[in-house]
This record gives sequence, C-alpha cells and structure tokens, in this order.
Amino acid sequence: MSREFDAVVFGATGYTGRLVAEHLLKTYGVGGAVRWAMAGRSAAKLGEVAKEIGAPATLPQIVADADNPASLEAMCRRAKVVITTAGPYQLYGSNLVAACAKTGTDYVDLTGESNWIAAMMQAHEEEAKKTGARLVFSCGFDSIPFDLGAWYAEEEAKKKFGAYAPRVRGRVRALRGGLSGGTMASGTATMAAAQKDPSILRVLVNPFALTPGFTGPAQPDGNQPYEDKVAGSWVGPFMMAGINTKAVHRTNYLLRHPWGADFKYDEMQMLDGPPKAGAAAPGFTMDQANAPKPGEGPTKEERDAGFYDLVFIAEMADGRTLRAVVKGDKDPGYGSTSKILAEAGLALAAIPRHQTPGGCWSPAAAMAHELLDVLPKKAGLTFALQD
Repeated sequence: MSREFDAVVFGATGYTGRLVAEHLLKTYGVGGAVRWAMAGRSAAKLGEVAKEIGAPATLPQIVADADNPASLEAMCRRAKVVITTAGPYQLYGSNLVAACAKTGTDYVDLTGESNWIAAMMQAHEEEAKKTGARLVFSCGFDSIPFDLGAWYAEEEAKKKFGAYAPRVRGRVRALRGGLSGGTMASGTATMAAAQKDPSILRVLVNPFALTPGFTGPAQPDGNQPYEDKVAGSWVGPFMMAGINTKAVHRTNYLLRHPWGADFKYDEMQMLDGPPKAGAAAPGFTMDQANAPKPGEGPTKEERDAGFYDLVFIAEMADGRTLRAVVKGDKDPGYGSTSKILAEAGLALAAIPRHQTPGGCWSPAAAMAHELLDVLPKKAGLTFALQD
C-alpha cells in the first residue's frame, strides 16, 4: 500500500496523543525512515504541541475533525496506519473507525470501552475484510501487556510441556500510576451509556462479549478476594480485568482456539494479605475531589516513577505450572501506554496483509511475534520466565 505517511497520530493535541508524538519524535525523528504526521482538529493547537515537544517545522500536521467524516477519510487515505488517542471513543471515535474501514487504512487505539468495541466489530468487520483495513483495538496498557502476556505464557508452556495450558492466571504483582482526565471521561461515558441501555451492561460483564457466536465455560470469579495457593498470595479484584479478559478470549477465538474451547483466564491483583474492609486497591491513584480534566494527567516525574510487574501462570491439567513475567518501565496508563501504542501502530503497518488480513483484531492475534520483538527494544517492556 503506497501512502504518504507510515503513521498519523490523530488526537495529537490531547494528553496521551502528545506523549505518542513525543515518543515518535524521540525514537524516529522527522524525515527519517519512519514517515509520520500529527493530526487534530485545530491547526493552532497542533502548532503549539509541535513546539512543546521540540519538533522541527518540517513535521507534517493534518487538520481533521472527528465530527467531519470527509476530513477523516482524506487523512486516512494519506496514511498506512492511524494511531488514535481521541476518546472517549464511544463519543468521538466511531467516524474514524468507519473512515479507516472504508479506505483500507490500518487502525490502532487505546480504548478500554468494550461496549464500543463490540459495536465497531459488528458495524465494520465485513467492510474491513473487503478493503484490507486491520482494525486493532486496545493497544495500550489495556490490553497489550495482558493479551501478549497470556499469549507468551502459552507459547512457553507449549515449548516446556508439549501442549498449551487450559488455564492461565493473570496476576498484578505491583503497579504504580495515575489516571488522566481522558480515562476518567471514558469511564463516565461508559457508565452513562450503560444506564441508558441495559444491554451495554451485559456486554461489560460478559468475558465472551468479543467472540461472536462463541461462549466458553464459566470463568473464575475475579470479584471476590481469596488466598490463591497457585499464585502464592492473597488476591483481589483488578479494575482493568473486565477489559483485558475479553481481549485474551478474543485472541484465543481468532487463533481458532489453540488454548482450547474450554480455556479459562482471569486477572486479579496480588495483596499482602486478607483485604481490610474499605481499603482501596493498591496501584492506581484516583482522587475524585481533584479529578483531572480531559487533557490533563500525571506529571513527567509521576510517569517516570511509575511501573508495573505482571505475572502469568500457565496451569496444566496435571497441575504443572509455568510463570511468565511482563514488566513496564513507566506508569502504565500514559508513560508506558504511549510507547506501546506508537510501536503497535508501526508494527501493524509493516505486517503484510497475507499474514494478517483485513478485519477486526485483538493485538496478540494480529501481531504477537512482532510486538514481542519490538516492545522490549523500543517501549521499555520485558518478557521473561520466572525460575
């Protein structure tokens, strides 16, 4: 596909979009091997962001509006992949997905809005298959470290035990990070939509909401704290589990169930002991009284001080286990997510369509090998087995 740009960052004037642009500038420069551009609805704000991140005047800037389909289509026709951070996606993202599907343009986002993903799959799967557009949702901390972590654990289990594991436990060992105004807005939009439409709530609680036509077995209950003897720790609910578990089951589904049609997967946060009544889960911080507004988020110092440490325990039917560890070197939601999203977009654009054809994908199903190669090199992630 001959396009003017390898990647266009849409929403570059937002909090996370600016971080994505900053990563591309720092890693690839301007006018080099990777041809990229910033896009947003305000030329003035794009110019301000370019100055803030120290970009040269030669960095291309594209004016496109989420509410103007013609401007989105014009932008998409110039790019191999659109990397979008313009959320909440259920409010501002649907026209862009439609434009990418129509123009055969690859697409990555960082959404955790499962109800919206399900709607986009239903609306655009067939057209994307026809045009060759690869639409890959949830390419940030939601859900690449988890989706790819589960895939990595399964691949290593196959090497060690000669078969894939029927059960994987995703466990958050440690995490430090904060929430941005955009994340708060996305959560608010999802809850408001669920109140208006009860069917949305059914999507949010269904681990197989993104595997149309397939429902697997009852999954482990991640809502109740308990002493997990296999993990060797007390565990409690993890706030992102409802998003990530859907992505992992979709990967198994798209890969034609290599881990089995009865595959079980859950995510929980490790605890020091039995949780105390009313205690908040460690890790993410959320001050409701001083909640950030859209466009605001953790400072650079806070992002640099953040990190995450995840373990994926592949459990064989006979009780043998294998532990795979995924770590990130920045705060999960922004410092790490911005790097992951940028690299996922570039990796997707480079994959030939005979390998990953057009359609709606989960990250690991679309590009697991490529992500496992590039994320440790360019995005600060590590993947390793625990002895």
